[in-house]
Amino acid sequence: MARLFDAYIMVDWSAATKPVTGVNSIWVGVMARDARLKFQFTAANPSTRVKAIELIKGLIAKLNRRGDRVLLGFDFSFGYPAGTAKALGLETESQPAWRAMMAFLASKLKDKEDNNNARYAIAAGMNYKISGGPFPFWGAPARDQVKTLSGKKSDFTTGLLPEYRQTEMYLREHLKAKPKSAWQLAYTGSVGSQSLTGLPHILALRDSLPGAKLWPFETGLNVLDEEALSEVQTVIAEIYPSALEIKAKEGEILDEAQVRGAAMYYHDLDTRSALGGLFGPPPELDSLNIAQLEDEEGWILVK
Repeated sequence: MARLFDAYIMVDWSAATKPVTGVNSIWVGVMARDARLKFQFTAANPSTRVKAIELIKGLIAKLNRRGDRVLLGFDFSFGYPAGTAKALGLETESQPAWRAMMAFLASKLKDKEDNNNARYAIAAGMNYKISGGPFPFWGAPARDQVKTLSGKKSDFTTGLLPEYRQTEMYLREHLKAKPKSAWQLAYTGSVGSQSLTGLPHILALRDSLPGAKLWPFETGLNVLDEEALSEVQTVIAEIYPSALEIKAKEGEILDEAQVRGAAMYYHDLDTRSALGGLFGPPPELDSLNIAQLEDEEGWILVK
């Protein structure tokens, strides 16, 4: 079987509030064919989110023009636990919950050229809408803590919204990985701020790229093959490089190593005609609410 994708772009995102490169910044890794039609890996380290998105758009446009289908992965949560859009009072009759949430965040968070953003204030406002108090977002530095946003973990025993999505619970149980909750905004391993700053860009990318689809929101949690992708030029998916066995090379920082390792992981699976199955549901189908995954929560692209 022919491979499903011709290029693999993996992104290690950052919620930094100023331009930054190196450790804890944005890294974009690309596995694509060179002029000799051999797959080569290259990496870029843009200093801001605005620059990163422009870089990614340019890369995909170039690849699409030469007929390449692209797998584009971002390392932050694409959704929130089922019920979040409803708790925020978002309109979901005419649109799926995932789009309602991304559009809501896009209306609130505007990245500036200097990388500055108001994510903590936005999270505090969302907490107010959801609970009237410091729930469910948490993990703010002292200067950003207010009545509706605390530095300490929220109380998830109330049952209002769960701490984790189904995909995070699955990884914790079956892969012994420890993905953080999208509600956690700061501290080691947190992903919440990356999601708040990243989701508006994901929606804009999806809407600006011809033939782009978000997995699993628009493809369903289904095995992908050439027929399913016949009119698709780019698949945008959530990744979690920490679940893979990736080791940094000498002189290579972890962020760069992770996008390299992720790009190689999906490329190698595709070479063995084993990538398409990864887009389908896990074996433990009966324990999952697939409708919730496809409508609001999303899923992480990993075995």
